This record gives sequence, structure tokens and C-alpha cells, in this order.
Amino acid sequence: MRVVIAEDNVLLSAGLELLLGTKGIDVAAIVTDAEGLMEAVERHRPDAVIADVRLPPTFRDEGIRAALAIRQAHRGLPVLVLSQYVEKVYARELLSDGSGGVGYLLKDRVSRVGEFVDDLRRVADGGTVMDPEVIAQLMAGGNAVDALTNREREVLALMAQGLGNTEIGKRLFVTDNAVHKHVGNIFSKLGLPPSDGGHRRVLAVLTFLDSAR
Repeated sequence: MRVVIAEDNVLLSAGLELLLGTKGIDVAAIVTDAEGLMEAVERHRPDAVIADVRLPPTFRDEGIRAALAIRQAHRGLPVLVLSQYVEKVYARELLSDGSGGVGYLLKDRVSRVGEFVDDLRRVADGGTVMDPEVIAQLMAGGNAVDALTNREREVLALMAQGLGNTEIGKRLFVTDNAVHKHVGNIFSKLGLPPSDGGHRRVLAVLTFLDSAR
């Protein structure tokens, strides 16, 4: 896998390059601003992009805006966005096209090397990954997923972290069949279409985020 990193913190970008290299992931370029990110993607055609939400010059939303523009220009290019804090509106915008291949993680997750690399690979494979802290904050407030049972909410939270049915079953100590039933109930209660299961998982996460605005 080849990635492009957009991060203005030199120590973090160097650390990312080092840890990814130990996992057999090639860093094609490291840039420090949105313009550089757009150029690097055009030049290197990476398999995935890792970008900070906030980049120079204003450190507001340049990174997320660049990520969204890249997703439009290169349909399906996986993008993993890093943020210092939970910013729900950015998480929702990233998922807005409903096509998968996106991730939103807090920077603290980078220190958990194994988990971070797994998340990156999941995004690169077309999955959707949300930081557990984002999920926890959303779960803390009342929203449209209140119709779900506690177990269904647990399953939805793990879906939002990018886990498949087998992984969810292991986390919750239940069978694949039980998870499959819970997932079906979630889709039904959220009013999602009966076809295209992979796409519905993304829609379920998007519905989850949208309900907490």
C-alpha cells in the first residue's frame, strides 16, 4: 500500500512514516498544507490518504475540505482523517457521499500502532472507521437511534468503528447469527433499503451521525 500524508506537525508526520514503514506501508509523500496534498495525490496516485482536519494557513478546516475535494476528484479514493478533538460535523461531512473508504480518528489513536494500522487497512479496503470517542459522545446524547435496544446500539457503535459481523461477535461474546439478527433489526428500524448490505452499513453509520446533530 502507498499513502500520502498531510500533516504540519513534523514529529507526528515523521512518526507516522516510521511506524507505517515497519508495517510494509510506503509513504509516497508528506505534505504540510491542502494545496500540497492535492498536488501529491495527482502526482503519486496513492492507495489511501491520511490528512489532518486542520492545516495551514488558518488551521480551521483546510484538511477536511481537501479530503472532500479529493473524494470528488478521485471517486472512491480512501481517506483517513485525523483530528485533535471530536468534531462531529466533520465526521458527518466525510461520510456524506455514503460510499465507504473513509475514516475519522483522533490523533491519540496513532499511538496504538496495531489498531491504527488495522484501521488504515480497513479504510483502504473500502470500509468505514469512526473513532470510539466520537461514538461515545454521540451515544451520550438523545438522538433518533433511541428506538434501538441497548444491544443494537452496541452493535451499531462497533459497526461505526468499521468492524464486521465476526469481529463484533467476538467483542460482544455472541454468535455470528446473533450479530446478523441485530444488524438486520438496525437496518429495519433506521428505515434503510433491503439491498446492498455493505452500503447499508455506511448508511447506518451516517444515520447515526446525522441523528446527533
